[in-house]
Amino acid sequence: MHGHPLVRGWLLLLGAVIVAAGLLFTIGGVKLVGLGGSPYFLIAGIALFGAGILIMLRRAGGAWLFGAILLLTLCWALWEVGFSFWPLISRLLAFGVGATVVSLSYPLLRRRDGSKPSWRPALIVAALLGLCSTGGVSGMFMAHPTVPFAGKADALTPVDAAHEQKDWTAYGNTPGGSRFVALDQITRDNVNNLKVAWTYRTGDIAQSDGNGAEDQNTPLQIGDTVFICTPHNNVIALDADTGREKWKTIVNAKASVWMRCRGLAYFDARAPLNQPSLPGATPVTPVTVPTGAACQRRILMNTIDARLIALDADTGKYCADFGAKGIVDLKSGLGDAPDPQYQLTSAPTLAGTTVVIGGRVADNVQVDMPGGVMRGFDVITGKLRWAFDPGNPAITGMPAAGQTYTRSTPNVWAAMSYDPASNTVFMPVGSASVDLYGVTRSALDHEYGASMLALDATTGREKWHFQTVHNDLWDFDLPMQPSFVDFPVDAKRKVPALIFGTKAGQIYVLDRATGTPLTRVEEVPVKAADIKGEPYALTQPKSLGMPQIGVGALTEADMWGATPFDQLLCRIAFKSMRYEGLYTAPGTDKSLSFPGSLGGMNWGGVSTDPTTGTVFINDMRLGLWVQMFPQTAAQRGQSGSAGEAVNTGMGSVPLKGTPYSVVKDRFLSALGIPCQAPPYGTLTAVDLKSRAIKWQVPVGTVQDTGPMGIRMGLPIPIGMPTLGGTLATQGGLVFIAGTQDFYLRAFSAATGKEVWKARLPVGSQGGPMSYKSPRTGKQYVVVTAGGARQSTDRGDYVIAYALK
Repeated sequence: MHGHPLVRGWLLLLGAVIVAAGLLFTIGGVKLVGLGGSPYFLIAGIALFGAGILIMLRRAGGAWLFGAILLLTLCWALWEVGFSFWPLISRLLAFGVGATVVSLSYPLLRRRDGSKPSWRPALIVAALLGLCSTGGVSGMFMAHPTVPFAGKADALTPVDAAHEQKDWTAYGNTPGGSRFVALDQITRDNVNNLKVAWTYRTGDIAQSDGNGAEDQNTPLQIGDTVFICTPHNNVIALDADTGREKWKTIVNAKASVWMRCRGLAYFDARAPLNQPSLPGATPVTPVTVPTGAACQRRILMNTIDARLIALDADTGKYCADFGAKGIVDLKSGLGDAPDPQYQLTSAPTLAGTTVVIGGRVADNVQVDMPGGVMRGFDVITGKLRWAFDPGNPAITGMPAAGQTYTRSTPNVWAAMSYDPASNTVFMPVGSASVDLYGVTRSALDHEYGASMLALDATTGREKWHFQTVHNDLWDFDLPMQPSFVDFPVDAKRKVPALIFGTKAGQIYVLDRATGTPLTRVEEVPVKAADIKGEPYALTQPKSLGMPQIGVGALTEADMWGATPFDQLLCRIAFKSMRYEGLYTAPGTDKSLSFPGSLGGMNWGGVSTDPTTGTVFINDMRLGLWVQMFPQTAAQRGQSGSAGEAVNTGMGSVPLKGTPYSVVKDRFLSALGIPCQAPPYGTLTAVDLKSRAIKWQVPVGTVQDTGPMGIRMGLPIPIGMPTLGGTLATQGGLVFIAGTQDFYLRAFSAATGKEVWKARLPVGSQGGPMSYKSPRTGKQYVVVTAGGARQSTDRGDYVIAYALK
């Protein structure tokens, strides 16, 4: 039997596979050791090569040597990562499966030596190894919380009828961006009965053609009407109970990149005017609409092609009294602002009777770009009330004839918040162009970049600003709407505060009145790179009094791969780059930024639960490698492969007007998987009283994505990058849809356990919202689904869920 051609052929094949694995390990291991990395792969590679040769020669010693490699790998894995599931699987599963096969082949090797085959011991060992491997595979289909919940779940607080949610009137529900509804018809105990109540198709599908067209909408609800906007800025009014279309206004705004509409604003001229209650606050300017005139209630929208539009909330018709027949040109005063250098990607902010807007300025295109001026417009007439030019605060209105707002200043592309009590608008500020090069920045660029800015909503005058990154070279601009909380500073006192997350994985809590941090923020030393003339900041702030979310510091042991081979390649890539922690500055060598420019946390914002003092935060964990290249004078005017039209992606980016271009890309394995260990996206509950994480769970599976873009179809909850907001409810639930798979999920706000999910036709980047119908008394949860970021599947769905 031992000389049978099939046996010889099998052992030759098995040995050859192990030899090949050994060669790959050895070659990569030599490279890794040369970079100062772990010697494990070199040692294991040599041993694998030897084991394979022995098996090809049909020597039983080959099986024993493979067993020794398995034990070495187990000890090494436990030493490097302990009992952390995903790192262990990456290191052990392939060897476990290999050892099972070798064990089953062991009797054939013993026959060659003239020994008894010993089938029973071999089968027992193979069965044990197979069971362990099967257990590992089974564990891949279970969620592995990075911070498990420990303790007693909070009891639900019944909704006080006097404070029950009536309308969702702003992008984040409240002017302070709570993303919380005081409704409890749907609870963590009955959410399993949640079913689709109605579905509406908008007819506007954001095609996945690489131009950044995406649905990222959070609808509004006022009374019996739901208002939505589409990627091309069409606005639709729907019946809140049936999804029946009431009216539809076709705007069909277009740009070369970034078609999207994240939200709308709403104003009712008939409602009583709320004046601020805090001492010293500037009064809100009264406005009126003539009795019987149109647009008593109006919907306001920024378009992707830089227009501010006012529509009659009852008919969808343009408000003739607003701007020029319902439209204000937001490029006025900017100077040269061709598509897509200046765009509007976030909802306008209604601040009393002032509509406040910022604007997205394209990243890393060139030094000379439109300015990031923030402006306030009269909600009825559309007339400019004020401007805040961060490059020249003396410009408080339109620039003088022949002049423009200061070019290339920090901008506000994310959603803002408004405090009616103090008549203050709070603005998350980005960085001056270009993002990765600070030599050309002015003193005011350095002062306002990557800061939270508070302005008087009536006058546009600054109240305070607080900077989160000095001389931002990482595109760590503030990406989200700040949310209001009453923050417990001690056992007896709460302070009205702002809370927000950053791309750098930081959570800041600031006094709403002064901008002073209410938790510990320290300046930590960081290192400079080698860009000539760069005014490096040698310290950077870190919010150490609040939890750090998804932030390194990475080590070689954090490198991961679906197989040991791509893990080895990720280790080599990691050791080949300069990495000095969170604020690793880009230079002419290849450096790693983690988190990268997507975050961390991004525009989805946080949701809050005031009944339990909890904030819910979703994140993504994607690294970015960067390398800057000196350019000749002739090269400085060239655009590169990732110029203005496609600067939504990676590749060669021009940095026109600087002595450098830059090449950047995601830190991914050969299979297109992030190189660091999972999770790649989580949902986190932070207790404001203890300032600690209550629980943190992976969110999203690889069911609708996978290596090299191949859809795996497996619900493995590895935790995927999230893009989109969350919704917290007084029913003890947190809803999220912004994952890479096609689901709307509900988690227990108390424990982080997934308690419900519904399959969507396509993925979603929309923010879930909820309301109670004034007609039927039924609570609905609504989400738009236009497609997940990494999926080519696109749609135009608005889906409402209710209890059945």
